[in-house]
Amino acid sequence: MRRYFIAISRYLILIIISVCFLFPIFWMITAALKQGHEVFQVPPAWLPSKLMWQNFPRVFTIAPYYPRWVLNTLIVSATVTLVALLLHAMAAYSLARLRYPGRRLIFYIMISTLMIPFTSVLIPRFVIVRAFEWIDTYWALIIPAIPHAFGIFLLHQFYIQFPRELEEAAMIDGCSPAGVFFRIVLPLSRSVFAALAVFFFLANWNSYLWPLLVVQSQQMKTLQLGLAGFVGPYDNPWGSLMAANVIAVVPALILFFLLQRQLMSSITMTCIKG
Repeated sequence: MRRYFIAISRYLILIIISVCFLFPIFWMITAALKQGHEVFQVPPAWLPSKLMWQNFPRVFTIAPYYPRWVLNTLIVSATVTLVALLLHAMAAYSLARLRYPGRRLIFYIMISTLMIPFTSVLIPRFVIVRAFEWIDTYWALIIPAIPHAFGIFLLHQFYIQFPRELEEAAMIDGCSPAGVFFRIVLPLSRSVFAALAVFFFLANWNSYLWPLLVVQSQQMKTLQLGLAGFVGPYDNPWGSLMAANVIAVVPALILFFLLQRQLMSSITMTCIKG
């Protein structure tokens, strides 16, 4: 009896936590279909009295550059994710598997950068980007976002536990160190790549502060900058703003569902190794 009580208690706790996480999404979707005065109605209107589907096409009337903002954010997020995964994997594999003087010192220096607040490097980073004349270009949004010690650290911990027998077998078959990395290591890193891909993509998809500093024109705005422009000093189209947010969430949800199996595999593998 006690065992069933504990099991039921666990499920109730998980249900409560799930409701807490899903409620903001539910409110965003319902608010996107409400009339403006219903969004802040007291007592709250949980469901719209009339479905305002016109809030979605009105997004493109209020913000004609909205498709361009989505495209800019997609280009930046996808490029940073793909390039960062490759470069971080190469750096992590070198630090974890190759033998050369100073590799531990290099690794510790990289990890120490995680303790540096992001705001403390904003001005030096901006000065460098301005010196390269990258202001209001894709280069300013992509290049500074690629290096990140967290990705190297996570891949380093994964490669430390990588079976050395696979590398030795590949070298016996004639593979060079580069061949071992590209033919053996990378294909077996899909699960950890999935977790990192979600992390990098969402971090850049939701980035606001850095694009705010380096973007000047409407054409180069990212999605988060564009959504901030929906809020005006006098009139705020809350229904259309929520509709714009719903559209903005779709690419992130698609990525999660595409990588869901690999992501779950990565979590399971991490638990087993732990």
